[in-house]
Amino acid sequence: MNARIAIAIVYHSGYGHTERQAQAVAKGAGAGTGDEVLLIKVEDVERHWDALQRCDAIIFGAPTYMGSASAQFKAFMDATSKVIFNRFQSGGTGWQDKLAAGFTNSASRSGDKLATLQQLSIFAAQHGMHWVNLGLPPGHNASNTSEDSLNRHGFFLGAGAQSDADKGPDDGPSAADLLTAEHLGRRVAGVAHELAAGRRALFAVPR
Repeated sequence: MNARIAIAIVYHSGYGHTERQAQAVAKGAGAGTGDEVLLIKVEDVERHWDALQRCDAIIFGAPTYMGSASAQFKAFMDATSKVIFNRFQSGGTGWQDKLAAGFTNSASRSGDKLATLQQLSIFAAQHGMHWVNLGLPPGHNASNTSEDSLNRHGFFLGAGAQSDADKGPDDGPSAADLLTAEHLGRRVAGVAHELAAGRRALFAVPR
């Protein structure tokens, strides 16, 4: 039987669209496993540093504004310098060797979302985390595919979503984008269980 794991989704959402994406990631991460899944808004992160420290995986999410993660999410990134200080200066582990993944949303089809996903992956690397990619092929790049395909935007590094700027979160992201976000959550949970099982087996081997 798999041991229970803990996964946090840390996100910022300006108008509610990225929050729906975060909720879909959480749904996928906790699908039928009994694992602990935490949805943490960056505005509330000060109450959750200890919870993040004990998580097996942290999935980062932010809207793409002006070609990068939102200022509110960047403020959270900057605040994690205390975690890095603990890792390098105080003999702690910080978030070293935890799993990480990312997702983002913008009004435009591209919206430079790749820049945000790259920003999130570099941020994870600064913490010594293991990045989990989306693991899906491009979904809508042929005549026999459609807007209903998973990964319709064709990202590899993480999950991308598009929401119309003149509509509220009830009308976006699309069902396909939310299912793509669910896939990312399930994938991270699966890798987290594999990593935890491998570590248990490794430490059980007599030396």
